Amino acid sequence: MASKELVEKLHSTIQNIPDFPKPGIQFKDISPIFLYPSLYEEVIEDLAAFSKGKVDAVCGIESRGFLFGIAIALKLDVPFMLIRKKGKLPPPFVSEKYDLEYGSAEIEMREGQIKKGDRVLIHDDLLATGGTTEAAAKLVEKQGAKVAQFSFLIGLKELYGEKKLEHFGAEIYKIIEY
Repeated sequence: MASKELVEKLHSTIQNIPDFPKPGIQFKDISPIFLYPSLYEEVIEDLAAFSKGKVDAVCGIESRGFLFGIAIALKLDVPFMLIRKKGKLPPPFVSEKYDLEYGSAEIEMREGQIKKGDRVLIHDDLLATGGTTEAAAKLVEKQGAKVAQFSFLIGLKELYGEKKLEHFGAEIYKIIEY
């Protein structure tokens, strides 16, 4: 869906930081996008176009998923809900544990903000292994809503995160892939 021009602009703007936060990781720094308001707006337009008329709410995953997720929700005129790391939200909340490469983590969202039957877009900046996004989708389903879509600014093909999300039956959109 993204225009060739948008993809080219993002490839030239997003910076690759080798060996961060640890050796062997190629960190994709999206912060330069925010130096160019028109580029940020173009990204939001593209992401919102993917979801227009297809979702009742947007959930963003802490923290970089907030940077685009809130703007997508505003553009679509639908509610936005936070999915945060454990211990960052007041009760009542629902939580979901998931495995990391070394250990586990937990995410939470406020209980009762999503309505039963809502069609939800889950947004994050990057799809890597898919573990956090899969846990976010389980949080949405625990509350009786349906994950209709996943959207990402970036997808990392070699980490196969999309495979973890296929069983939700939701559309998956990435503007660019590495």
